[in-house]
Amino acid sequence: MKYLYMYLFIINVITFIMYCTDKFLAKKHLYRIPERLLFLMAVLGGSIGGLLGMFLSRHKTKKVLFYFWNIMSLGIWIYFLFFQSV
Repeated sequence: MKYLYMYLFIINVITFIMYCTDKFLAKKHLYRIPERLLFLMAVLGGSIGGLLGMFLSRHKTKKVLFYFWNIMSLGIWIYFLFFQSV
């Protein structure tokens, strides 16, 4: 269980950095991180980092699909973690 928590911490930090980097790249009109990759990172466990990245960098906040994927995957991970420990 310890390794799972370490994995979730690392994937959330990476996802947060990806959202902030994508915001920076958007401002500079440079090559962007694909939205599919941001969705994938949320599904792999980085939904908290994704939500923090959305709000703190004010990035992708007008796109409902990003809220959906991040909140849905967060719910699934919470469900998974709860029933893992029971």
